[in-house]
Amino acid sequence: MATDQSYLPKEDAVVQTIKVPAAAPGRGIVAEAGAPAFQILRTMEIDPTDAEKRSLPEEHAAVAAAAAVQGDNFAGSDRKAAKLSIAQATVEPFADIAALLKSLPPDEKMAALNIPIASTSNRVKEEKRNVTVKAWLYAASREKDNDFHTILGTDPSKTPRRFMNAEVSGLPPASSASRSKLKAARDAFVKLVQGNTPHAGYDFYKPPIPVTIDGSLFFDATHSHGGATPGPAKTKPNSIWEIHPVTSLTTRKP
Repeated sequence: MATDQSYLPKEDAVVQTIKVPAAAPGRGIVAEAGAPAFQILRTMEIDPTDAEKRSLPEEHAAVAAAAAVQGDNFAGSDRKAAKLSIAQATVEPFADIAALLKSLPPDEKMAALNIPIASTSNRVKEEKRNVTVKAWLYAASREKDNDFHTILGTDPSKTPRRFMNAEVSGLPPASSASRSKLKAARDAFVKLVQGNTPHAGYDFYKPPIPVTIDGSLFFDATHSHGGATPGPAKTKPNSIWEIHPVTSLTTRKP
């Protein structure tokens, strides 16, 4: 594992450290040798695109209490139709996040399409792709729409690292064709962190967790015109392309 731990938050930013023991393989978590032991470094760091800035440890209890009453159903609006759908396409395999990023149209080209962000906005041609990629899970937060915003990256033992966002979606209505897969992916994430799901601030995983992620591609049109890219300062995604929604999450050997 990497000796360079520059991707971790500063010590004074950590408000809680949670030790997660190794877990045996089971339903929802598929692993060749079980999910590895790791630490969760819980912080109050939020995306620079969020209006409210949380940084004080004494606010942690209030944020935790608010997160505890949130449900699992999707509570957002922007591009809801696309976010809660699964692309009708064959699955393309990628060796790592760098290879996946290289396959994507440039952000500038996608921004020029001016994709509507209305709730009825569905996938455009470039987003009609399904992928499976080997990655490492570096960090995660819970967004207001109940998505788990996860930061995937390349091998932490190698530099330069590349990062990408993947959304473990809030759930669509029970009648939705995508609900069973999205629920399975959400259950898998909850099981991986053994119920220690993130609050509003980012949780960082030490060491990053080797995973295989499946899902559909999605361009974040909401953040395509100016402003900061969502994500933690030290593990900032290299694009506003996402895997959204995640349809499968499994642990693996590095």
